[in-house]
Amino acid sequence: MAVTFVVVPQWQGSASSRAMRLVDGADAIRGDLPAASTRSVAVPLEAGDAEGSGVNRLSSIAMVRDRLIAELALIDGPAITIGGDCSVELGAIPRVRDDEAAIVWFDAHPDLNTPESSPSHAFTGMILRTLLGDGPAALVPAEPFASERVVLAGVRSVDPGEDAYIAERGIRMIAADEVGPDTVIAAVEATGASTVYVHIDLDVLDPADIAGVGDPQPFGVRASTLVETIRALVARFPLAGAGITEFAPASPDEAVEDMPTILRLIGALT
Repeated sequence: MAVTFVVVPQWQGSASSRAMRLVDGADAIRGDLPAASTRSVAVPLEAGDAEGSGVNRLSSIAMVRDRLIAELALIDGPAITIGGDCSVELGAIPRVRDDEAAIVWFDAHPDLNTPESSPSHAFTGMILRTLLGDGPAALVPAEPFASERVVLAGVRSVDPGEDAYIAERGIRMIAADEVGPDTVIAAVEATGASTVYVHIDLDVLDPADIAGVGDPQPFGVRASTLVETIRALVARFPLAGAGITEFAPASPDEAVEDMPTILRLIGALT
């Protein structure tokens, strides 16, 4: 399957004091992608302004969203967006037809906060809730995604407001130690979807398998299990698109050590 890679080294959605490492991470991944099928989206140098929204750096996040949407409009077929922080999905996921696709959100965090509930006011922790239609007005998509078509997989760090929202909406959730081909495929089948969008925040992985993430969480999904699960998932459902986010290596050496795992995930998607 031919896919196009779109590299978006956005850091403005991050809550980390080392957010600029996300730029290094995106650049490291770009170096191992096929040049002929790789595009890039320019990210502004400035942090951006909240504009009274309760979302740090909202203006830059909105600018990157618009640039990514414009770039994706030039692409036929599935695209794999390479972040940057998780909020690059703000431009990528609205490209997917809601009546056909499910989103499988492989992430240690559900990213279901609002500006009012977020402890950090960083948009990376609000991105999925915004895509579902409940977020800052300037960032909510014109056609929000349906929560019935979302599967949370590997989530293990949940804020109280997020927990309440998951229960209220009945969002499907698969614990890290239950992630596998059978459980994830069954959850997607239960949504009624015919295609799948795969979001991968690298902190879904167990810290034993990856070093270059800003907020590692113990007891994650092992890399071999995630690769096997994704390979089976895209064999069962056509890939509508994918995102790989939150690679933040502390040094070039650390990036080199983590790249084999990241490339295995890319290989499973393609």
